Amino acid sequence: MTNRELFECAMQARENSYSPYSHFMVGAALLTRDGKVYTGCNIENASYTPTICAERTAFFKAVSEGVRDFEKIAICGSPEGPLVQMATPCGVCRQVMMEFCDPDKFEIVLGAGPEQLEVYTLKQLLPMGFGPSDLEQ
Repeated sequence: MTNRELFECAMQARENSYSPYSHFMVGAALLTRDGKVYTGCNIENASYTPTICAERTAFFKAVSEGVRDFEKIAICGSPEGPLVQMATPCGVCRQVMMEFCDPDKFEIVLGAGPEQLEVYTLKQLLPMGFGPSDLEQ
């Protein structure tokens, strides 16, 4: 799957965003090594703490179905309406990615639209990240 196709899946997922407080809609599309795509959107809550990001929604959907081998994720987010900016994953989402992905190989596709994509590795967005290998004895 191309980065553009994956990003377009993220744009579709963004349409399901439940963001009545921030009005900042985010969609994510997570590609597994075997070619399956898990999508997610941000889901807010009036008490804020239970709010979950689109990226974690996609990861948790996949992991809850036994999938733990990921290739890349596309993320799009901006205020309600058409995409007008690039949105990067928050620190908590980057930490979740670190739990399941090789930081040197896992790609994060960002953009303000399917024609304006930038690709980063997890290591670029989370240098010196802490992951499962740090707990090995």
